[in-house]
Amino acid sequence: MSDEPNASEPSVEERERAERIAELEARLRRPAGVGVLPPVAALALAGALGLLASIWTDVAYFFSEREPVDLGVEGDYRFEAARANRYAQIRGLPSLRGAYWQEHGDTFVAVALLDTPVLVRRRALATERWQPGTTPPRPDQRPFSVRGRLLDRASASRWESAFVQHEAFGQVQPRWLLDAEARPGEDLGSAALAAGLAVFAAINLWLLGRGVVALVARRRS
Repeated sequence: MSDEPNASEPSVEERERAERIAELEARLRRPAGVGVLPPVAALALAGALGLLASIWTDVAYFFSEREPVDLGVEGDYRFEAARANRYAQIRGLPSLRGAYWQEHGDTFVAVALLDTPVLVRRRALATERWQPGTTPPRPDQRPFSVRGRLLDRASASRWESAFVQHEAFGQVQPRWLLDAEARPGEDLGSAALAAGLAVFAAINLWLLGRGVVALVARRRS
């Protein structure tokens, strides 16, 4: 019986070379990395979604109906039609006192409409000049009609101090605030921010999925 190796069997060097080639081919089959680890992508995705959720009501109002919900006039109010974060209109008699404050150098006032639970946020008129630290003037007492974004008290927490002041005045018990400065389709900043966040979230969702696939492939190989 011959001790010579079988010519059909690969040599040790050939087996080692075949193993190296197989290992290289396995590496090439793995999904290429993109430089972002799954935990980083997941954190970025969560942050983007959190910010998007925080401005979602503003985005929803941007795309809401342009036709205002009519809440009525003096003696004929229809608050059963009131819906938070909707464009609405109302007419009424202003309260004797208003809550004044300044934003970015402009003076604003929250005036209550008598016999309603509604505050109206608007810019102060020329006859309502006020400086912080001075006695606020009486709001213009002419009846007026106004259109704007209707918010319930919880959604209008930014102006909670105006609700508290009017409760102290005692003329009304406000539950709604109509922001006369806001109309659908005007807040381009929120819409652009939402679009950017949505794209950022989509990219990180893709990176997260790609990273998870790569990790699974490495563990199986």
